[in-house]
Amino acid sequence: MNKNRLEAFSDGVLAIIITIMVLEFNVPEGNTFEDIKPLLPKILGYILSFIYVAIYWNNHHHLMHAVQKVNGKILWANMHLLFWLSLIPFATAWLGESEFDAFPMFLYGLVLLGSALAYFILQYNIIKIEGKESVIANAIGKDRKGKISTLLYIIAICFAMYKPIIAGVLYIAVALIWLVPDKRIENNFKL
Repeated sequence: MNKNRLEAFSDGVLAIIITIMVLEFNVPEGNTFEDIKPLLPKILGYILSFIYVAIYWNNHHHLMHAVQKVNGKILWANMHLLFWLSLIPFATAWLGESEFDAFPMFLYGLVLLGSALAYFILQYNIIKIEGKESVIANAIGKDRKGKISTLLYIIAICFAMYKPIIAGVLYIAVALIWLVPDKRIENNFKL
C-alpha cells in the first residue's frame, strides 16, 4: 500500500490537535500583563504540549520518509498513536486550568506515556515489514532515547500524585531530550 494517505491524514490530525489546544485560550478583557497573568498556567501547558506535538510530527515525518510500504498493522498502529496524541489537548487544558495539580499532572503523564508506547508500536510494525536490516531498523537501533524517555515518564507518573513539580520537571526534561533533532533516520538517508 502507498504511504501518502497515511502521511496526509496524520498531518491533518496533528494540525487539528494544535488548533484545538490554542482554541482553549480566551482573550483577556483588558490589555495589561495583569489581565493575562491568570492565563500563564495555560500558556505554559500549551507551550510544552505544542513542543511535544511538534516533536511527534517531526519524528513521524522522518519515520514515514523512511517507510517503503505500509500494511494494515501499520495503519492501525498509526491510528493508535493518533488516538493518544489526540488526548493531549484535553490533558493540557485540564493541566492549565488546575494550575498543575496532582491528578491532572498524573493524567498528562499517562497521555505522554501512551503516546510514547504507541510510537514504539508503530516503529516496531514498520521494522517488521521493512526488515531488521532495513535503513529504518539500523537508524532506530536500540532506541536509547526512546527507552530513557519512557522510563522518565514512568518515574514522573509515580511522582505526579505526591510531588507534581517533580513530574513537571521530568516532562520538560523529556521534551528537551527530543527537542534536539533526532538525526538517526536523517543520517541514514541522503535527503
